[in-house]
Amino acid sequence: MKSSGIGGQAVLEGVMMKNKSLYAVAVRKPDGEIAVEKGECVSITERHKCLAVPIVRGVVNFVESLVLGMKMLTSSAAYFDDEEEQPGKFELWLRNRFGEKADKLIMGGTVFASIILAVAVFMLLPLAVVSFIDEDVLSYEWKTLIEGLLRVAIFLGYVVLISRLKDIRRVFMYHGAEHKTINCIEHGMAPTVQNVRECSRLHKRCGTSFLLFVMLISVLFFLFVRVETLWLRFVVRILFVPVIAGVSYEFIRLAGSSDSKLVAVLSKPGLWLQGLTTREPDDDMIRVAVASVEAVFDWQAYLDENFAKKSRKKNGKVKKASKEKNVHAEKTQEVVTGELAAAELKKQEEVREAEEEVASKFDWSFPSVKKQEPDEAAAQENRVRLAAKVSAADKAEEAGKAGSGKKVASGYEIDEDEEEEDEILKALNKYFVYEGEGTVMERSGDDEH
Repeated sequence: MKSSGIGGQAVLEGVMMKNKSLYAVAVRKPDGEIAVEKGECVSITERHKCLAVPIVRGVVNFVESLVLGMKMLTSSAAYFDDEEEQPGKFELWLRNRFGEKADKLIMGGTVFASIILAVAVFMLLPLAVVSFIDEDVLSYEWKTLIEGLLRVAIFLGYVVLISRLKDIRRVFMYHGAEHKTINCIEHGMAPTVQNVRECSRLHKRCGTSFLLFVMLISVLFFLFVRVETLWLRFVVRILFVPVIAGVSYEFIRLAGSSDSKLVAVLSKPGLWLQGLTTREPDDDMIRVAVASVEAVFDWQAYLDENFAKKSRKKNGKVKKASKEKNVHAEKTQEVVTGELAAAELKKQEEVREAEEEVASKFDWSFPSVKKQEPDEAAAQENRVRLAAKVSAADKAEEAGKAGSGKKVASGYEIDEDEEEEDEILKALNKYFVYEGEGTVMERSGDDEH
């Protein structure tokens, strides 16, 4: 799967999408309308190629994402401020001192403070806790492992606690809408509400996964970078934060475009954590995310470039399979037809053998082709005639006119054995057709009486 390169972030009642240097934030305003703001943010790596090398670009991207994210959060919150807040004294001093640059300074200061706080809580606090454990009790390696587990536990606890806040839950729903929309496009589907709803809300390039990998990879780094002095350990933790962030960024970038099974397994912890930081969005949230991505990304061109060829190839395979299936069906039909014909011939042969068996038993010869009765009334009339002849034979037997066990009736010999007589009648009814006044049958080897 080729990565679309789209990045995103959930904001207050909206979604921010970024594609290369373009970004757009879509917000559902209180009146229900979707407001979309577009802008351009050229990365510093475009102007200074030395910052675009692996590891370094991850650090730069992380900082730029924080700055842009803060800006978009402020922009989205502006739609819900009932009254414009009055700037404080410090903010007024900055505006008077630096003019238009004051906003950038405020934003930069906020980001810097956020990074310092994160490093203090997630990097230095765990080290401070385990530093009280004497190395005579636990070795350096075990203390480092405990420090890493404590770091991950603090991070997970933080995520769980903020996920309980009502406003944050809605942000997490927009986070899910952002992921589902990007997944929809990267899996070759148009970003309609129906298509987006069916996609996963988990994504390998998520910032949540990035932060978790920072925590996990730090354990490996600090296991191999051993420092005996406690204050140097604090310094090392601070200095290695950019390196760890850069390595984590490279892995997340690889995971977003790789189908490797190993990468998929390594990505699992981050995807599991996204179960907490994302929620299933409603349709209105999905529409906001779609509006944001359409403002910065030509998804139709992306689908044509990456999935049209696959679609044609797939259609070709389907047509080939259909043709092979039709050929197989024709061959099967020929075999079935041949088998049915053979079965019909066998049935006719069995009927012919049955006729010959009856003929040999009663010494009667039958026409090779039986004639059909003209109608039921004629058939019944012929049966009545035959019954009258049999009755006449019975009367002749009673009068003693027959000799040596044979009776004569209307010129035909009838066996006195009643059971055999019934078999003769059945054979006559089955195999003979009566025409007019006479019965069409031939007696071989005997003369008429």
